[in-house]
Amino acid sequence: MAWVLLVVAGVFETAFAVSLKQSETFTRLWWSVSFVVCAAASFALLSAALRTLPVGTAYAVWTGIGAGGTAVVGMLAFGDPVTTLRIVAILLILGGVVALNLAPSAAH
Repeated sequence: MAWVLLVVAGVFETAFAVSLKQSETFTRLWWSVSFVVCAAASFALLSAALRTLPVGTAYAVWTGIGAGGTAVVGMLAFGDPVTTLRIVAILLILGGVVALNLAPSAAH
């Protein structure tokens, strides 16, 4: 269950990054509200996942999902450059997230 919470937290991280961009320095009310709600949800879910997951692994997975997700949204919705290197970099982030998920961890 902790992994599900962590993945959803990563999706909310992507949403709060997009909302932050769309808020235009907090001058657009609803995008600003979206940022606050998504950030709060993301941190709350990350916090819940940290009850059972190792902090280093959980934080790396959370930021990886957020970074990769935000890069993809940027390319699809905001016209960010789509290059082979950017796609390879996103795949490397995804590979790291998968590897951390597969790595054994001791439960404390």
